[in-house]
This record gives sequence, structure tokens and C-alpha cells, in this order.
Amino acid sequence: MGTPAIGKVRIEEIIGEDPALVRLIYRYLTWATVWLIFATALGLLLSLKLSYPNLLDFSFTSYGRLRPIHTNALFWGWTSMAMVALCLFVVPRTSRTQLHSLKLARVALWLWNVAVAAGSVALAMGISNGNQEYREFVWPIMAIFAAGMLVHLYNFFRTVEEREIEEIYISNWYIIAALIWTATLVTVGYLPWYQHGLAQANIQGYYMHQGVGMWFTPVVLGLTYYFLPKFLNRPIYSYSLGVLAFWTQLVFYTLIGAHHFIFSPIPWWIQTTAIVFSVGMMVPVWAGTGNFVLTMRGKWRTIGRSYSVPFILAGAVCYGLVSTQGTFESFRWTNLYWHFTNFTIGHSHFTMYGFVAFLIWGGVYGLLPRLTGREPSIIAVGVHFWFAMIGMGVYVVALSIGGTIQGTDWVRLRPFIDSVTDLAPYWLWRSVGGTLMFLSHIIFAYNLYKMRPRALPEATPEVAPA
Repeated sequence: MGTPAIGKVRIEEIIGEDPALVRLIYRYLTWATVWLIFATALGLLLSLKLSYPNLLDFSFTSYGRLRPIHTNALFWGWTSMAMVALCLFVVPRTSRTQLHSLKLARVALWLWNVAVAAGSVALAMGISNGNQEYREFVWPIMAIFAAGMLVHLYNFFRTVEEREIEEIYISNWYIIAALIWTATLVTVGYLPWYQHGLAQANIQGYYMHQGVGMWFTPVVLGLTYYFLPKFLNRPIYSYSLGVLAFWTQLVFYTLIGAHHFIFSPIPWWIQTTAIVFSVGMMVPVWAGTGNFVLTMRGKWRTIGRSYSVPFILAGAVCYGLVSTQGTFESFRWTNLYWHFTNFTIGHSHFTMYGFVAFLIWGGVYGLLPRLTGREPSIIAVGVHFWFAMIGMGVYVVALSIGGTIQGTDWVRLRPFIDSVTDLAPYWLWRSVGGTLMFLSHIIFAYNLYKMRPRALPEATPEVAPA
């Protein structure tokens, strides 16, 4: 007789939390999922338009208008709202106090929804900040989003300030710092006085890279420093490694944006500095990745019986792999072949999907059942995991191979149309992977519904004594 397969186990621990906060967290996750499905439906349409250019041939559905809607809705809609939903629990919980203000958190949610909705409509109408990746929203709209971010910064800062313990847990280092860094980033990215010529290009490299590295990365890492020990019921492997990763992230990441402009008219020393600091990024990346993996060491059976930790394991491994890939891409000889090709598109999806989204999903699946007492179907969670993982794998591998061929065609000075023809089959595989990813999001939405908070019992009217 063979050894029986390890079955998934149900959540036994229920966290007693303020029902109003639980409903607010769920509201954030619901809106985040709405933007996820909206944005990835557009992403799937965009991938199909590469193979069928005349599909839905209207001005507002052109590639140039839909692509920034797709990226901005994912950045500021899905990812930002989902991360902050989890922060609404982690920040007060690690501070052993209540969230400073539920009302402020509700205000920030609506500011973000208004900004993403208005930005999407404006981009569909052709109103944008120009071809500047991730900052296509015009400044009045981005100002609304920034206002919501400042509200969160104030709310979380006051929550930590009111903590009932002396130390500040490392999760809150990452989360508070990310809000400060991103407020600074948006200010630098939108002030108009130096947005001219090469200065504008430098700011663009800084902005688009810091959006990933100083907003999404530190927040999901901070969340993982809470959720991974919580779900495994053991302390993080090394608090010191977490502190090392935090400070080296701040030192190295802020100067690597110019590696997007290798061989450009930007001064050579700025390009070289970006490459050197990209190599330096291996310190925080592998300090963080190693910390997470070593925390899981010896807990493989527990991971196999969990339906949330496998997402975190996948996200942690992808963090190490995709960041190493990014460092490798920064070298001049690899830039020569890969930059401006579809290889970079595969890399960006590997980052935002394999690393960031998987860590978010791991947190959601581990936290919500403990807050609501409701669990999703284990089979549906498994289907979500494998559709997302296989879809991402197909997508990234196809564009990595196709992008390498594309870059080789350019280096060999072949006619540009040859690179388009060579890419055609890989674009089809991109659509196959994208379809699986989109289907996984529909399943996630269903799972989220199954984890919804229970309705509050209606108050029983008092009967006056006879």
C-alpha cells in the first residue's frame, strides 16, 4: 500500500476582530478584485489584438489607449487596494491596538476608486500625461490617488504611534516606509519644472522602477513578515536579515532606474551607477528570499496541508528569481539584446504576478477565513493556484524566448518586419497563458465571495413590560 496523499486541512483558528474592520477589509478586497478582473480582461484583449489587430477596431479600444488603462488599473486598483486591505489588519494587529480611524480608511478607498475610474475614462478618451509608463494619469487625477495615499499614511502612522508595545514590528517598517517613499515618488514624478529632455527620461526611469521597488515590493514583503510566521506557527528565521534587507533596499533600489536607458544619451556614469546598484540589489533580495525559505524549512508537510502558504512559497521564490533576472538584464551586453523587446514585458509580468500577486493571494486565503469563519472550496483554491501558475509560466517563457529572438533580429540588422513575423507564434502562446491567468481571477472572485463576512444579527426589539 502506498502512502496516502496529504489532504488540505481546514482553518481551526478564528480571530476575534471588530466586525466593522472585517467588513472594511472585505470591501477593499472586493473592489480590488473588480479592478483585477476589469484590468486583466483588457490585458487578454490586448494580447489578442497583437495577433488580430482589427479586433474591436475603435479609437477607445486601440492598443495605445487600452494598454495604459490595463497597467494603471492593475497598479492603482487591484494591487494597491488588495495590499492595503491586508495592511488594515496587519498594522493594528502587530501594534496591539485598534486601527486609528475606520472612517479615514473608508474615505481613502473612495478616493482611490474615483481616481482609478476617472483615470481609466480619461485614458480611453485619449487624455493622458503622455507616453510615460505608469504615470499616464493626468496630474489632477493622480492627485486624488495621492490624497488617498496620504490618508493611509496618516492613519497607519497614528496607529503605530498609539501602539501598546515598545518595539515597532518589522512589517510596519516596510509598510510605513513604502507609503512615505511612494508619496515622495509621486511628487517627484509629477512636478513639472524639470520634466524636459534627458531630465524627463531620467525621471521616467526613476518613477516606473520605484513604483515597483518602493511601493509594491516593500508592502508585500512587510505583509509576508507577518503572515508567514503566523500561518506556520513559528517565528521568522532571522529578524536581523529582515532589517538588513530593509536598509539595503533603501540604499540600492533608489538608484537603479537608469538601467532602463543603457546606451542612451544619459551620462555614461549614471548608467554605470545604475548597473552597479542593480548588482547591489542582490543583498536585500536574497536576504529576504533566504529569510522566508529558511522560515519554511522543516515545515514542508504543513505547507502541503495548507491552501494559503503554497501561494506565499511561490511568491517568495519568484521574488528571488525575478529580481536576479532583473539584475542580469541590467548589464550592457544583455541590454543590447533584451531591452525594448517582449522579454522585458515577460519580466514585468513575472514581477507583478509571480511575486506580488501570489504573496497577496497567500495573505488573503490565510487571513479571511480566520476573520469571517468562512472558507473557500479547497478544490477551487487549487484550481486558482495552478491556472495562475501555469498561465504565468506559459506567458513568461513564451515572451522570454520570443523577446530574445526579437532582440537578436535587431542586433543582426534584419528588417524590422522579420522580428514581427518571428514573434507571431509567441504572441499566441502569450494569449494562451493570459487566458489561464484571467480564468484564475474569475475563480479567485468566486472564492472571495465564499469567504465573505457573515451578516450581523439583527437586534431583537425590546418588549415593554406589561
